Amino acid sequence: MFTRIVECTVKPDKRDEMQQRLRNEILPLLQKQPGFVDEVGLASEHDPERIVAISFWKTREDAERYHRDTFPRVQDIAKPYLKGPMKVETYNVQESTIHRIAAGKAA
Repeated sequence: MFTRIVECTVKPDKRDEMQQRLRNEILPLLQKQPGFVDEVGLASEHDPERIVAISFWKTREDAERYHRDTFPRVQDIAKPYLKGPMKVETYNVQESTIHRIAAGKAA
């Protein structure tokens, strides 16, 4: 499994709009991508303008295809709400209990 970590800083007056665009436009784009497994969105308690998104992919190739073919569209959607460019890092997943996260949220 492979993961992409995307970090961005949202303009203070645009946070709610950005979250709405994430839910209504960006997440559906991700869900349609071949090899997409899951997405975890994080909001900092100490810095409300900071958002981190972790997406999980079956293979590096799936993530690279998404980055090349679809991520530019995601950047265009998000750009009006951000203070600067998105920072992207990639990792191989060594271990995961992600199925436990879903079970915990359902409980």
